[in-house]
Formats: sequence, structure tokens, C-alpha cells
Amino acid sequence: MGRRSQRIRRAISTYFDNIYVKVNPSLTTSERRGSGLGGLTILLAVFLGLLIGAGALAIFMHEATIGIWDRLATKVSGRTRVMNVSQPTVVEKIQRLERLDTVTYTMDKVVEGSRTSDILPDFLVGDKLILTVHGQAIAGVDLSQVQSSDVTVNGKSVHVRLPPAQIFVSALDSSKTRVFSRSTGLFVPVDPNLESEVRAKAEQELHDSAQAAGILDTAHKNAAATLTKLLLTFGFEQVQVDGGR
Repeated sequence: MGRRSQRIRRAISTYFDNIYVKVNPSLTTSERRGSGLGGLTILLAVFLGLLIGAGALAIFMHEATIGIWDRLATKVSGRTRVMNVSQPTVVEKIQRLERLDTVTYTMDKVVEGSRTSDILPDFLVGDKLILTVHGQAIAGVDLSQVQSSDVTVNGKSVHVRLPPAQIFVSALDSSKTRVFSRSTGLFVPVDPNLESEVRAKAEQELHDSAQAAGILDTAHKNAAATLTKLLLTFGFEQVQVDGGR
């Protein structure tokens, strides 16, 4: 009986000697603090992102007042836009545009001027100058000339009659205009006025060439297109711009 008890005790002792307990180490105070700061940083980043997004949306809603951006902002915000499109207001806004430059014509040309005699040959009394010129003509429509009688407003429709297109500037570029050659007869001095006369002739040719190329017609078409786009932003659904030819 005693030996049997001893064998049982040894078996139980051996069994418990092979049992072990796995214990997960607990987080330290610094690790728990780091984990908490990480979560706070994520929340702060999300909050700042929402704040920046809201600010950008507010700026977009305030600045989007023209064309497709205005329509997009209207759909996003559900806002309704009320504008004063009375006839006097439309006239005033058009007149504020004043001189509307719409087209530029450029000319590069060789222009010649001379002094000759009906009796003696040029190598004795002639004076000849050849000028290479570069110039520009700028045309458009002076919208300050628009009168109340030129604008008709009928609900969502507006009709505007433009004043005639005109060439505002026709001038040579002095930095690109040079004397190509000058020849003077043996018996005459250099004429100091000849170059000025050739320059004036070149400016007139620039003006005439621009007109022949249809600069006024193009200026009218461009002004009409620009004004049509502007009037559409006022809320008009039908815009007609003509006249000025």
C-alpha cells in the first residue's frame, strides 16, 4: 500500500512539472501613451482635412460666378442667382468696357521714296531711300459709344446694336524699321525730310493694307462674340448682337 501511494505521488509530481503558463506581457505606460497619441494624430489630421475642404468649397462658391463654374456651383449649393438685367444696367455695363481691342494686323514691307529730276539723271541730282518697315494696326469697337437706343431688353432676351468697328492704332515699330539703302546724286545734298515722308507713306500703306485684309469686319465679329459671352453671364438666354458694319 505504501509503495503504491509513492508511485501515485511521483506520477502527479511529474505531470505538474510539465505544465507551464504562458503570460502575455502587459503594455508599459510609455507604450500606452504612444498608442493614444497615434489615435489623436489621426483624428486631428481628419479634422484638418475636413476644415481645409470646407474652406476650399466656400472660396469656390464665392468666386464661381462665370460660365460652367457658376452653373456647377449653382448645382452643388442649390443657390439661385438674381441679377439686375434692366436695360439701363446692361447699357452701363457695356459702356464700361470702353474701347474693346479685338484684332491686330501686322505688316512687314519694303517702302521706297525718292527725289528725281525731269532733266538730269538720278546719279547727278536724285535722292532715293529704301525703308524696311514693321508695323501693327489694332482695331476694335468703342463700346462707350453704345447708346440706350442701341440696347433692347425683353425678359430673358437682349438685342444690342454695336457702333462701327474702327482702327484705333496704326503705327510703325521704330525698333524694327530701318533704312535699307540711301543713294544721293553728286550735285545735291541729302534731303532731311525724305525719310519722314517715306515713314508716313509706310504708315498709310499699313492702314490701307489692314482695311483691305478685312480687319474691320474681323473686329466686329470678335467684339460681337465677346459681348455675347458677357451678356450670357448676366442670365440672358437669348442674345443678339449686330450692327457696326
